[in-house]
Amino acid sequence: MMILEADRLSITFGGVRAIDGVSIAIESGQVFSIIGPNGSGKTTLFNLVSGIYTPNEGSIRFAGEMVTGLAPDQLARRGLSRTFQNLQIFSRMSVLENVMVGYHRHERTGVLADLLHWPSVARQNEMTRGVALVALARVGLVDDAKRPAGSLAYGALKRLEIARALASEPKLLLLDEPAAGCNPVETQEVDRVIRSVVKDGITIVLVEHDMRLVMNISDRVLVLARGRTLAEGTPEQVRSNTAVIEAYLGDHGSKEAVRAFD
Repeated sequence: MMILEADRLSITFGGVRAIDGVSIAIESGQVFSIIGPNGSGKTTLFNLVSGIYTPNEGSIRFAGEMVTGLAPDQLARRGLSRTFQNLQIFSRMSVLENVMVGYHRHERTGVLADLLHWPSVARQNEMTRGVALVALARVGLVDDAKRPAGSLAYGALKRLEIARALASEPKLLLLDEPAAGCNPVETQEVDRVIRSVVKDGITIVLVEHDMRLVMNISDRVLVLARGRTLAEGTPEQVRSNTAVIEAYLGDHGSKEAVRAFD
């Protein structure tokens, strides 16, 4: 089953066509990675799929439903969640509280119930807390639940963002450079988390510069260049594609991609 289908997406900013006729089809349960040089349109494509931008042309279908033009909160209610390249952490809140925020769309109590301290609020908070603890366990941070989020190391903060996205109980999770700035040990933790999430049936769409991570973990890889599709295929097909090597990987990147399979 195709969980996400985008047909000939295009968007223009100030006369520059940032995405130009890009189509993707992602099967449920896959890790689908998007790579390309800086400025190739990776994050713009993410923003189109997640509802931050509305395409000038083309359409998007999620889980069989046409969702072109829907806002991020509407997509989240349908099961599409994402993280961002730059950390979006509430540093003064606890690790647990940060993740509880991710479950907000499922909560049934309102402002009046909160103000009046109805029993339903306590029950809802306990349910939200339970979901958040499960999400933290999935990313290896449950022992840090009570710590201020701002006290975590950078790699742990990356996993915290993933936990918060998981708390929304998504069908499809978009990860925007989850290993950016991470050391090799932290990158291995991100790798472990992604594999665990996929085993639970959640589809992952990944934008990432770490070629070793991409080549090791992906089922399919889309390569963008100047807003257009340069290549798409399995990691093996992409790493051996001459156009990809010339336009993006270069000599060093090609060797890194090869070593990823050693």
